[in-house]
Amino acid sequence: MDIAGVSTALSNVSLQSKVGVAVLSKAMDTNEALGAGMVEMIDSAAMERSVNPSVGSNFDMWV
Repeated sequence: MDIAGVSTALSNVSLQSKVGVAVLSKAMDTNEALGAGMVEMIDSAAMERSVNPSVGSNFDMWV
């Protein structure tokens, strides 16, 4: 049994796992920021509707 080979393989698996967790963490942070931006956008739209309730309620369409 090649102890050095097993040790290297285990080290590689450990490194890949750590990199995967770091990438996933970064993706989660990005999604959290995007979600916060969407909530802010929705809140600003709600504010516009409370100030001017007729905006966006009707539209003209010609066929």
